[in-house]
Amino acid sequence: MAVNVAELKEKFAELYGKEGEIKAYFAPGRVNLIGEHTDYNGGHVFPCALTIGTYGIIRPRTDRKLRLYSVNFSGMGIVESSLDDLVPSDAAGWTNYPKGIMWTFEKRGYHLTAGADLLFYGDIPAGSGLSSSASLEVLTGLMLRDTFGFEISMVDLALIGQYSENNFNGMNCGIMDQFASAMGKKDCAIFLDTSNLNYEYAPVKLPDARIVITNSNVKHSLVSSAYNDRRNESEAALKALQTVADIKTLGDLSEAEFEAHKDAIQDPVCQKRAKHAVYENQRTIHAVEALKNNDIETFGKLINASHLSLRDDYETSCKETDILAELAWEIPGVLGSRITGGGFGGCTVSIVKKESVDLFIQTLDKAYTEKTGIKAEFYVVDIGDGAHALD
Repeated sequence: MAVNVAELKEKFAELYGKEGEIKAYFAPGRVNLIGEHTDYNGGHVFPCALTIGTYGIIRPRTDRKLRLYSVNFSGMGIVESSLDDLVPSDAAGWTNYPKGIMWTFEKRGYHLTAGADLLFYGDIPAGSGLSSSASLEVLTGLMLRDTFGFEISMVDLALIGQYSENNFNGMNCGIMDQFASAMGKKDCAIFLDTSNLNYEYAPVKLPDARIVITNSNVKHSLVSSAYNDRRNESEAALKALQTVADIKTLGDLSEAEFEAHKDAIQDPVCQKRAKHAVYENQRTIHAVEALKNNDIETFGKLINASHLSLRDDYETSCKETDILAELAWEIPGVLGSRITGGGFGGCTVSIVKKESVDLFIQTLDKAYTEKTGIKAEFYVVDIGDGAHALD
């Protein structure tokens, strides 16, 4: 559904008055095709920006007051705050994300000379694992950069978003989500080495197939979930491996090197976590190669293998997303399907032959509801550009 930016501007004027210059911006959500839970383990990821995301409108003020409004959380009304009150709180709800960016700007020496009136609207389903929070962070950073005239690169805006989410919002995420939102490119995925932020754009040429995202409608809250535990388990595994191998990250190891050294990790759970990080990194490298060679079949098989690893070794899947993936594998025309995003609910991503998309949605919709009692949602998605001004 196309978002009417003119209507958002009208809402802004209704809330805050018509005076002054207002500017509109957009930052996309993302789907990660392959390379899950590798971004904080020094591995490769392969995300692409979507054409759904978060819209924002900003107008600077002459005082230090902040007024924030979300069309999605209209029940909260206008949330008032101040540049002198940039501290996280449960009561602040969604506004912790934009406030965290302002806090990070200040910490990095980008001093905000005045407050702002802000309006946001997102068309990413909350809790779907399609990075609504990263989209909101990158969007806020871009709006502040332009409004107050800072010279900050898009890569640095992504890093500011990650720092804010780690240190203001207590979510120990890697760089992938913010990087994809800031740096996305139409019809391309980003092959990103998270150990050094080297990246290349890889055209996603699927002449006979579409990307279909299926929302399990099982909501996850990553901060309170086992996400941070997985990170800690991976770090413990890395420390153990560093006693026998000269490595900086788990992404430095090949599968054979991991198998040779894995017994240094005495905790069986930590060993499984490390196995996923190493093997998933290699799968991602092979998947990009396959895509470059137009070998969509191999690309799909690697996507399936990624799901099995997330289910069995990293244990970030859940019953509902397992059902979605396993049902998808049985449907004719499905080249690959797996859970995407942080896990513990959220979405699957599937590569489906064009002529099979309708069959895929009808079959999966019916079978998933029969097995779980939950209604899934389906999005046949396009790959869009990264964050940008709309005016």
